[in-house]
Amino acid sequence: MEQIAKFFIVALTASVLRYFVIAGLTFFLFYKLFYKRLTSYKIQKKEAAKADFIRDILHSLQTTLVFAAIACVVFLTPVKQITQIPPAGEELPLWWVLLSVPLSLLVHDAYFYWMHRLLHHPALFRHTHLLHHKSTNPSPWSSYSFHFLEAVAEGLVLFVVVAVMPMNAVSISLFILAGFVINVYGHLGYEIAPLWLRKTWLFELVNTSVHHNFHHSKFKGNYGLYLRFWDRTMGTEHPDYVKEYDRVQAQRIAAKQNAGEAANQSAGMMAEV
Repeated sequence: MEQIAKFFIVALTASVLRYFVIAGLTFFLFYKLFYKRLTSYKIQKKEAAKADFIRDILHSLQTTLVFAAIACVVFLTPVKQITQIPPAGEELPLWWVLLSVPLSLLVHDAYFYWMHRLLHHPALFRHTHLLHHKSTNPSPWSSYSFHFLEAVAEGLVLFVVVAVMPMNAVSISLFILAGFVINVYGHLGYEIAPLWLRKTWLFELVNTSVHHNFHHSKFKGNYGLYLRFWDRTMGTEHPDYVKEYDRVQAQRIAAKQNAGEAANQSAGMMAEV
């Protein structure tokens, strides 16, 4: 029990720090420090309320407790025997450690899509996922804001991933870190994808902040996490997603053009003087 308690504290501390450092820093940069400068990047014009931020933070702390508990079960109970986590002292090849991270994200993407659609079933939605959707205008604080039961469903992906492929502490940590960073981007409330993305094949494949933001504002469609694959394959992508993405990027372009014109006018006035 002492070993489990120590592991739980370490896992909980890591989860809490990850949440407050990444989500907190991102929130500070976009919602405080560079708020005026990044207005044109904002997806929804309305502002989220302070009460929304507080609710999201409190429920996110609950989620970190759930995630830490699941980690204890996976690593320190007989459940570990049905995973592919290597025994202590057994090394995994470096090439596999690096490859397993993107592969685990693909597994997570499939898992999340179907879990997410299930949580939108009328019999479950009001009792679980509705809490997350109270943030109709999400922020980085919304990234872990789940009902207790949804937090369990979200956290169980750890077991699924280590059950289907060998992963060590390093690859698992990278998987969790990469997943959370992308999750924060999805809930950012701002579209920071480069303008050139729209004209590449990547746009047809990857999700954007607008993609998930649209899910929060419309409640239906856009169930995917990292990729558009499942939504497009299953016909659940919102029909207005691309139009909304183009709208947000157009306002960014217009803001840059206006700033350029203002700079040229200022330079012209200075030259005349």
